Amino acid sequence: MATARTAPSGRAGRGRRRRGLTVAVTGPTGTFGAGLLPLLEADDRVDRVVGVARRPFDPAARGWTKMEYRRGDVRDPEVLEEAFAGADVVVHLAFLITGTSGREVTRAVNVEGSLNVVRAAAAVGARRLVYASSVAAYGFHADNPVGLTEDWPTRPAARLFYAQEKAELERLLGEEVDALPDLDLFLLRPPIVLGPHAVGGKELPAPLMALGRAAAGLLDRLPVALPVPAPAIPIQLVHEDDVGRALQLCVVGAGPPGAYNIAGDGVVTGADVARELGLTPLPVPAGVAHRVARGLAALPAPPFLPPVLDWVEAGAQPSIMDTTKARELLGWEPRVTALEALRSTLHPD
Repeated sequence: MATARTAPSGRAGRGRRRRGLTVAVTGPTGTFGAGLLPLLEADDRVDRVVGVARRPFDPAARGWTKMEYRRGDVRDPEVLEEAFAGADVVVHLAFLITGTSGREVTRAVNVEGSLNVVRAAAAVGARRLVYASSVAAYGFHADNPVGLTEDWPTRPAARLFYAQEKAELERLLGEEVDALPDLDLFLLRPPIVLGPHAVGGKELPAPLMALGRAAAGLLDRLPVALPVPAPAIPIQLVHEDDVGRALQLCVVGAGPPGAYNIAGDGVVTGADVARELGLTPLPVPAGVAHRVARGLAALPAPPFLPPVLDWVEAGAQPSIMDTTKARELLGWEPRVTALEALRSTLHPD
């Protein structure tokens, strides 16, 4: 991976304010953006933010006075290069998660679009590229240790396209940046990101959303808590605000370039989720849950099922990360535990 770029020599004139950073952000209106953009807004080291998104939005309506909106698609290299002009740092957050747009479109956005981003960042002379990767890049393999560190290899998952593309992209982006001595690459690997602005649900097919709303209404009317199976699989979570602070530290170059695991303290299990939903958990041993998930993931995927169900593979092996590197080198500490992140999502008020 590219070595850190040295700041240009020279002295700023007396009484003259040093120019702050210009930061370009793809996908600024999602969950990660909700954690990062308020911090960039309040950071005196940042003068200007350019938000690149396909759908129009009004930054001022969100209180983002530093941001300028640029309509753009990561599949269009020329648009990206124009939008990134003058950027010191590019933060790449745009990514399709569930695959409901079709695999061809999803790959064009996630893989080809990400390569367009790094190349456009290099073309405009950006110093840092900050990419939101995922714990899923490690894959869901039986030999994954508990307490994954950043030197553990990233390996494609057997089935889940999201994890496959995250692992592939880390390799491809690393290869690109290795050939660019003036561009540093920061990779963040969070687990499931939760918080009041968590948007993953809106990407589910409409029938599943309707079913979820109907089930929630039914649960509210039941006189007793409904019993449900609750796998004893530990899951790491992280709050959107803690992800935002980690991204901010990468933006300002608080630590050396490289990959960083981030996660909230503690873990949750299926029993915790059930209780927070007002259900009665029926414990399912972790070993049983892993075997069931591995078995389902090994079956051919029926064409009529939505690709979001490929996420069952994630239950085949817990992916529990060690976050020491981010704490020691970035100076990052989570302020919200895994359980608190879950509660802030389920009960935002």
